[in-house]
Amino acid sequence: MSDDEKAVKIPAQAEGPTQGATLTEDPAPGEVLLKVTGLQKHFPIKKGLLQRQVGAVHAVDGIDFEVRSGETLGVVGESGCGKSTMGRLITRLLEPTAGKVEFQGKDITHLGVGGMRPLRRDVQMIFQDPYSSLNPRHTIGTIVGAPFKLQGVEPEGGIKKEVQRLLSVVGLNPEHYNRYPHEFSGGQRQRIGIARALALNPKLVVADEPVSALDVSIQAQVVNLLDDLQQELGLTYVIIAHDLSVVRHVSDRIAVMYLGKIVELADRDLLYKSPMHPYTKALMSAVPIPDPRRKHAKSERILLKGDVPSPISPPSGCRFHTRCWKATQVCKTTEPVLVELRPGQQVACHHPENFQDQAPQDTVLLTVAKEAAELVADEVLAESAETSAAVAAEVAAEAAAEPVVTAEPTEAAEPAEAAEPTQSAGDAETADEAAPEASGDDAPAKEK
Repeated sequence: MSDDEKAVKIPAQAEGPTQGATLTEDPAPGEVLLKVTGLQKHFPIKKGLLQRQVGAVHAVDGIDFEVRSGETLGVVGESGCGKSTMGRLITRLLEPTAGKVEFQGKDITHLGVGGMRPLRRDVQMIFQDPYSSLNPRHTIGTIVGAPFKLQGVEPEGGIKKEVQRLLSVVGLNPEHYNRYPHEFSGGQRQRIGIARALALNPKLVVADEPVSALDVSIQAQVVNLLDDLQQELGLTYVIIAHDLSVVRHVSDRIAVMYLGKIVELADRDLLYKSPMHPYTKALMSAVPIPDPRRKHAKSERILLKGDVPSPISPPSGCRFHTRCWKATQVCKTTEPVLVELRPGQQVACHHPENFQDQAPQDTVLLTVAKEAAELVADEVLAESAETSAAVAAEVAAEAAAEPVVTAEPTEAAEPAEAAEPTQSAGDAETADEAAPEASGDDAPAKEK
């Protein structure tokens, strides 16, 4: 990249015409950028000739959170918990059923296409699938340059120069301006999607599982790229993922979703050090520890039984009570509210972990709840680790004690012969005499 291109600051398009400019000034670091209150999205289920509504899928069912300027909010949960739907709601790609979405103090919940067009410069989205989010009929230059044409913005030096600069920012060759998406790998396509999202210098970027479709080696590159861009441009992220290691690496705060609800919202260090919701604890315990030297470390693996209930008819009370090992009668009848039990840690649970019980008078455990989870004790984990270490030592000993075979080349090519028991020191047979015997023994097996 030339010195002239390096001298162009991001965003270069801000120096162009004021047409399509943002409606609000840049927020101060730490100021609330996005506020979501009671957000809901129900997809109707229709049936019959008249297409009457017979039910609804409660994809997102009343969530509240805030995103501050310059921070990264991670959202985790099982598949089908409503993470991606929530991302599309706050970017207004879907119309909310109820609730309120405020961006920099302005209500954008029910803005029309015309009202949302200026805000598209400030709110962008990185889609999950890099293979289907890029038009295969368009070149990379057309794809990344589309936001400028849609917003009527003419960057200094022209759209082509700005697109090439954006490609350099995300680590791609600017000379690939005229190539098509099929000529790039999955990681490169995701970088193209990131370049398109950054074209108009947005204040908020919603990344819907940006690395889930990529190889592990490429995941690290994309995650580090997002981190570098945030430090350079002061971006605010909402990153949706199901990989706890990725979320821990990039997030400042983490929201845990289950069946359309946020069950815990906390600072990253607090959440990983001391999770308070049983579901969060189960997620954390599912992360494997590949180090055998930590076999004596205090750990508890929680195996949740059963599937997530249907979002068409979610359970009454706490939605996790059908799979929770701490569930009581109050969990079945009363839905817990997301409240701040510790500074920087909110949880919706009647019987939180690592904290005083919120309903101590209700001590009779439900039979279903007692059988909902299987707790694996530390002794079992230690025994499993010792068994693995013993097997590895035995394999290594066998490999070290394996004798050197000095048979003829044609005889050494037979793997069955090499597996014959080793001869004793007093055995009078030579290798040439033992080889025909082994061949004779293996003959019936070959005929089969």
